[in-house]
Amino acid sequence: MLYLLLDHLLAGQAYAYKSVLFRSACAILLSFFIVWWFGPTVIRALVRMKIGDVPEFHNKALDEITRDKTNTPTMGGVLILAAIMASVLLLNDLGNYYVRMAMFCLVWLGLLGGVDDWLKLTAKRRGGSRDGLKTYEKLLFQIGLGVLLGYFIYYHGSTNSDYVATIVRPGQRAREQFEAYRVLAVPFYKHGIFLSIPAFMITTVLVTAGTSNAVNLTDGMDGLAAGCVALCSFVFVVIAAIVGDVEQATRLLLPSIPFTDELGVLCGAMVGACLGFLWYNCHPAQVFMGDTGSLALGGLIGYVAIVTRQELMLFIVGGIFVIEAVSVILQVGYYKLSGGKRIFLVAPIHHHFHLKGWTETQTVTRFWLASALFAAFALATVKLR
Repeated sequence: MLYLLLDHLLAGQAYAYKSVLFRSACAILLSFFIVWWFGPTVIRALVRMKIGDVPEFHNKALDEITRDKTNTPTMGGVLILAAIMASVLLLNDLGNYYVRMAMFCLVWLGLLGGVDDWLKLTAKRRGGSRDGLKTYEKLLFQIGLGVLLGYFIYYHGSTNSDYVATIVRPGQRAREQFEAYRVLAVPFYKHGIFLSIPAFMITTVLVTAGTSNAVNLTDGMDGLAAGCVALCSFVFVVIAAIVGDVEQATRLLLPSIPFTDELGVLCGAMVGACLGFLWYNCHPAQVFMGDTGSLALGGLIGYVAIVTRQELMLFIVGGIFVIEAVSVILQVGYYKLSGGKRIFLVAPIHHHFHLKGWTETQTVTRFWLASALFAAFALATVKLR
């Protein structure tokens, strides 16, 4: 709204607010300040409502280690999502289709995570056995979101094909000109891969659901998920700015997707909100984000990767999320195939290292360092093609 107001008052003249990177930096600061300022109020409200977590890992040693976390307020993700939404409403161009779809994604997954958290809490209060939404129930809504996003992203990309054709460099093949929105960018490979409509839809569903659940699995220690999401989001601030700029995208041999640079402001808001949340979520945590925050943050990262055609880049940027998800898949699969044997002491893998003797602070800090290295490597691949 602030962006549109300035655009109206200043008649679209070339002031600093026109720069996506400038507004991304402002979004980092604004969302951080919102979370930092309202954090104590929200935490007190969660305590009054008795929305306290009771960690259960079905592992006696781990349950004993995490006993001091009992009754720590959860569902703090509402604070993160509110800060992101407020920053986007103020600093983004709300006429941008991709921004509106991002808000749809945020609300959808925020509500899904909120229902899951609430069911867990109310069941424990009543002595019930239901541990939130069942896996298939969550997947059903995540797949549904992926289908909707895939259809509308593809449709919107096709309506922009004339615009794409007028701004790409001369001499490109017609297919590359008109179908840049269908190119799956491949790290270290110049030309990318063109996706059919079914492949585009399947990719969107897998990335949306996979990233959402991977971040959710990572959210198991004080500050772990928030720090990794902040680093990952910062990379996509840069990626969105490049892909949305035809000159930069052409020079770096990336698909040029018009108007996606506005998503850099969204990613900046995610960076700031996560950093602000770390103020209260660092060890010992005063609040947890819960599924309310982790499902939505993961889904938003996946959405930005899809729109910018950087789904495979996401595997590098979000290397920690990939490792966490794979550790769970391997653990569950091996457990069933071997009749009860385990690869790790417990999964996700950050708990394995905790039980091996790392303190929680050591584990989180080392995972942050690994995430920073993944982020740096991902940015390097932009140039190495």
